[in-house]
Amino acid sequence: QQYAEELAQLITDSMHALSMPHGQFTIDVKFDEHHLGADGADRIEFRVTTNPGQPMQPIAKVASGGELSRIALAIQVITARKMETPALIFDEVDVGISGPTAAVVGKLLRQLGESTQVMCVTHLPQVAGCGHQHYFVSKETDGAMTETHMQSLNKKARLQELARLLGGSEVTRNTLANAKELLAA
Repeated sequence: QQYAEELAQLITDSMHALSMPHGQFTIDVKFDEHHLGADGADRIEFRVTTNPGQPMQPIAKVASGGELSRIALAIQVITARKMETPALIFDEVDVGISGPTAAVVGKLLRQLGESTQVMCVTHLPQVAGCGHQHYFVSKETDGAMTETHMQSLNKKARLQELARLLGGSEVTRNTLANAKELLAA
């Protein structure tokens, strides 16, 4: 129970940092002697509230896709600090977020990448700009088969890709300037 309370507080603090200022996270641990098995006898439930005035509820009932992504990221970051993890893979962990929250997520992923290998699939320039490395992933199909290609981007290609993410199909002086700012941040 003590560790559940400590973990819940760390997750709550991370939720606040990830643009959920009113978020609260708790871990309910109930001993069930009739449930004794390989996993122990405790029943564990994650409960959350993300808005003022809402009661604590099971996480699956309350959190939106973006909120779930951020809570999952917070849990991964906290557990990675406590145990050695060789690699973490995030597939669009930034779904449902944008702007300043995306920048916070990007910085958090970069921080996590200081101690473990992190691969993150993203469509957000604020997240992509924080990476130590940048790869462009594309798919090609001939109608019968689909192939996925991954290309490492050098500094110039990375700048172009960030500008494309920022401005859509057209890369302009303004989108290039914004891309440079992202890389400098």
